[in-house]
Amino acid sequence: MPPESLRCKECKTTYALDARYVCERCFGPLEVAYAPRSQVDPAALRRRVQAGPHSLWRYTDFLPVQTPRGTLAAGWTPLLRADRLAEQLGLRELWIKNDAANPTHSFKDRVVSVALARARELGFGTIACASTGNLANAVAAHAAAAGLESYVFIPSNLEEQKVLATGVYGTNLVRVRGNYDDVNRLCTELSAEHEWAFVNINMRPYYAEGSKTLAFETIEQLGFEMPDRVVCPIASGSLFTKIARGFEEWLEVGLVKGRVPTFNGAQATGCSPVASAFAAGQDFCRPVKPDTIAKSLAIGNPADGPYALDLARRTGGAIDAVSDEEIREGIRLLAQTTGIFTETAGGVTVAVLSKLAQRGDIDPDERVVAYITGDGLKTLDCVRGTFEACEIEPTLASFEAASERVPAVA
Repeated sequence: MPPESLRCKECKTTYALDARYVCERCFGPLEVAYAPRSQVDPAALRRRVQAGPHSLWRYTDFLPVQTPRGTLAAGWTPLLRADRLAEQLGLRELWIKNDAANPTHSFKDRVVSVALARARELGFGTIACASTGNLANAVAAHAAAAGLESYVFIPSNLEEQKVLATGVYGTNLVRVRGNYDDVNRLCTELSAEHEWAFVNINMRPYYAEGSKTLAFETIEQLGFEMPDRVVCPIASGSLFTKIARGFEEWLEVGLVKGRVPTFNGAQATGCSPVASAFAAGQDFCRPVKPDTIAKSLAIGNPADGPYALDLARRTGGAIDAVSDEEIREGIRLLAQTTGIFTETAGGVTVAVLSKLAQRGDIDPDERVVAYITGDGLKTLDCVRGTFEACEIEPTLASFEAASERVPAVA
């Protein structure tokens, strides 16, 4: 099922499979179009998938790469049943897809793996990106592993942990005085001036396909069954919509039965253009200036916002926003019930999941999957001051005295 062309999502005009991302006719976004899959044998396809490597390359039949290769094995991350969290929220079956287990500890390893493989097929020697942090980590690491030069552009106020975890790979790190949307505009201009593969600009149609593998893994790890509902963070909206596309593709080829799950999107109130549009009943997103601790979701002008709105509505879902304090509480709730420490984006997801449960939007008997997209060690400052440590002398008497003052120590 090889890719046939790039196709405009709006007017359906097709283009060659080269480095481009916008339609010349209507300026709509481009996506990868594949050869028809009507003659596929589901049983043979399932055997081929299950015989593949324990990485996203087991799904090569559904990816726009002819010669998959990558030194860092992304994908095949844990899907963990979260019974204690489910009990606290009043749910029967809740699963956490922990994509922090990827090589650079976020789902961005998936999209970079696909974009970089396609960029090498097209002959690029330099990889670049505009990033809110996780993508910067992934591009720098994967380029280093492949021996390619890289340029990474980030907002100047990015979390220190993410900056350090990017620069260590030897990339050309550029801090831009502005927010992500300013960085993205600059990189769009640079992509027209330099023969570089900007993974989330001129390589975006291929890059976005990597997110589908989260859906494929979810189905496989559930024993080739579908969840009833998914909860997923929204930044640009690409991850949200591509996970849905992954479910649709496996339904189309007969690898799984059922229907597309209900999709619930999660944003921070300090950057919630998609949630605001959903609440207002609009089919477009008004750009906003981000102001939130969830910097990895701080995209004020989301490219795939309209498609995220359509997905939530047609699946019977919703898109909600939560405050910074709710985000911190979501991080704590996940950590204290599952042992998973997530970054702020995961706190957004868990906080929205909690809100849905409290509101009664989730049937207690539904099978729910929540996507955790990054590791908490990337955003340590957001949990600073949220707990206390007891300091004692190295004596039994000191501990006993402290335990009387602090019951939690006993």
